Amino acid sequence: MNNTVKFKIDGNIVTAEKGQTIVEAAHAAGIYIPTLCNFKGVKPKGCCRMCSVKINSRYMTACTTPVSDGMEVENNIDELVDMRKSIIELMFVSGNHFCPSCEKSGNCELQALGYRYQMLVPRFPFSFPQKGIDASSPKIMKDQNRCIMCKRCMKTIKDENGKNYFAFKNRSNKVEVVLDAEMGKTMPDDLAKLAMENCPVGSIIYKEIGYNEPIGTRKYDKTPIGSEIEV
Repeated sequence: MNNTVKFKIDGNIVTAEKGQTIVEAAHAAGIYIPTLCNFKGVKPKGCCRMCSVKINSRYMTACTTPVSDGMEVENNIDELVDMRKSIIELMFVSGNHFCPSCEKSGNCELQALGYRYQMLVPRFPFSFPQKGIDASSPKIMKDQNRCIMCKRCMKTIKDENGKNYFAFKNRSNKVEVVLDAEMGKTMPDDLAKLAMENCPVGSIIYKEIGYNEPIGTRKYDKTPIGSEIEV
């Protein structure tokens, strides 16, 4: 039985395994499709829309769309580049992101995508929302000013019984991702550090680490995001 399919991304023929998503197949082929909410090993949600591609003149999220034989995908085209840039700009103006003072600067995926898509002055007005910082946990600080609602912490940080440490609170434009107050008191070190590592921005910081990695040596200081994929 043939378990492979062939499809095209920007005219290039890609061979993939049946059941793979477009993001997975592209990654294996050395083709970069940007993502923020997608995380290897957990079920994709398609909530950030950064991975949107064009298939038969329709926009679809590449992290949730399985490959099919003969599919033709447009990825690196001007309208998608502009769409992705506008998503990054919206994330910056709807939060309070100030990269020079953030412990995640240089390791931040949102910041790195801003550089990749050459974001300068956002086309949208800044909202400067009043958001809080929860430092009640002995292990981590949760800064709502930097949160982009990607759900990575909700999907990956659970206790031994599968209960989530993080969850949504409130609704509409007041929604926040919060740490369970009681679980946060006994959060083990390994999970606290993993929460910081899995967060694509600086919204979750493990206490007492701070600026332990010098600027210039951080993940995206010397190589752009996506460089580890592109061939």
